Order: sequence, then C-alpha cells, then structure tokens
Amino acid sequence: MNVDDRIRHAASAIQAADALLITAGAGVGVDSGLPDFRGKEGFWRAYPAIAKLGLSFAEMANPTWFAENPQLAWAFYGHRLNLYRNTTPHQGFRQLLELGRATAHGCFVFTSNVDGQFQRAGFAADRIVECHGSIHHWQCTTPCSDEIWEADDEAVNVDEVAFRALEPLPRCRNCSALARPNIMMFGDWSWLVQRADAQQQRLARWLDELTECSVKLVVIELGAGSAIPTVRHISERVRQRTGGTLIRINPREDDVPGGQIGLPFGAAEGIRRICDCL
Repeated sequence: MNVDDRIRHAASAIQAADALLITAGAGVGVDSGLPDFRGKEGFWRAYPAIAKLGLSFAEMANPTWFAENPQLAWAFYGHRLNLYRNTTPHQGFRQLLELGRATAHGCFVFTSNVDGQFQRAGFAADRIVECHGSIHHWQCTTPCSDEIWEADDEAVNVDEVAFRALEPLPRCRNCSALARPNIMMFGDWSWLVQRADAQQQRLARWLDELTECSVKLVVIELGAGSAIPTVRHISERVRQRTGGTLIRINPREDDVPGGQIGLPFGAAEGIRRICDCL
C-alpha cells in the first residue's frame, strides 16, 4: 500500500472511530521547535554548555546533581521549564484535539514528555497520562512528604552564559529543602509517583469502559522511537487489547505490525495530511 493509500486508510479509521488514544514521544514537539535530544550529539547541540562537560542526557538527567551541584541541576531544568512555558504547540495538537472531540467517547493522551504541551493545546488535564512526570509540578528533594505542587507561580532564573541557576533556587514549601521537578530521572529513588499513578488509573478505567461497550478505538502514535520504547509498547498493547487500529506517525521508524498503518512523516505533517483527507 503506497503512502497516499495509507493516509486514506488512516482517515477512514479515524472517521469511524468512537474514541482516540493519542500516544506521544519526544518527536511530537519537534515541529513546535522543541529539541528531542536524539542521540548525544542532538542533546549537546541543544545544550553546548553541557557538551563542554562531556555529559550525556542520561548523566545530566540524574537526581544526584541536586545534591552535588544544584545550580547546574536547576540551570538544566530551569532552562527547559522556561523553554516549554514559552513554546506554542504546533497546529497538529489542535487538530488532534478536534479529532478527539468529534468522537463519541473522546480521547485520552499517553505521553512520555514532561513539557505540558498537550495541556497548553487545550487537552483536559484529567485525560492525560505523563508517564515520566511533569516539569510543571515540583516536589521536595528529600522528600519530606508526599506533596506534589503545581509550579505555575514559581520562577527559575538562569545565567545562560555561565549556565548556572541564580539564587534563590526553588525550595520545598514544607521544609525549605531544595525542590526538584516531579520528573522520573535516571537512577531515581526519590521520584514521587502518586500523580503519575493516578493518571494511569484514570486511563485504565477509561479503557475498561471502552472494552465493556465494544467501542471502536484508534490509537494515534506520534514521534515515539524504539530506543526508549515505552510509548510504542503502550500503543501496541492497547491496540491488541481493544482490537482497534494503530496509526504510527514517525519520520524514521514507521514500521507497524501487520494490518496497522505506518506513516513516514513528522507529527504536524502527518496529522495535517490525514485532516486534509478528512
């Protein structure tokens, strides 16, 4: 089946769907101008100051930096927080939202991204799973309690030249110890999972309801690679469980199981082409 036929097949499946599950990896935000940290070189292009230290993303995204070098840790996460706050989601997010609203049972989002772009685009917060947490929610580094709080009113100022966060650094609301993003990092034993677990439970209940009603579900996967296959595994597992259709939009890795639909595009272009067909 050629690409045009696959686009038409995808459009037909979405048009017939009763519900959509949108699964997304880092690639979904590339068209908004966000870096996806693909490979060490991609990460270093986004953060030349970290390149000079020779640190990979996995080495930098480690909770030990909050104890060893909190100015560097918050320079990294503070820069990302400010970047995400100032980034407008591309048109594909709005088109996905409209596609979901057109179905009888709406849509749910499962994403490995911590950037909050789906919320900024208008998706309901109680219909989103952020399996790695959110940079817009913080917790204590200790942690002194199970509290996770929204950081909407918090600010992190970063010296971009020295790549150091400026005082005052974020502090826990309860004990005044250093705060950190509520994000699952590498080698992380202090990440508070309650918020992510509650999101997962809401998704599980929604899927149970769809299964009981024999609903036609379409899974639209965007920008999720095989290097860290969490999102791809969720897409395929839900598709198998519900007997639905998987549409995988990925410019480099659009391979799919038999009978499913792979489209070799970036997220924004892939969604635009499907919507044009609709």
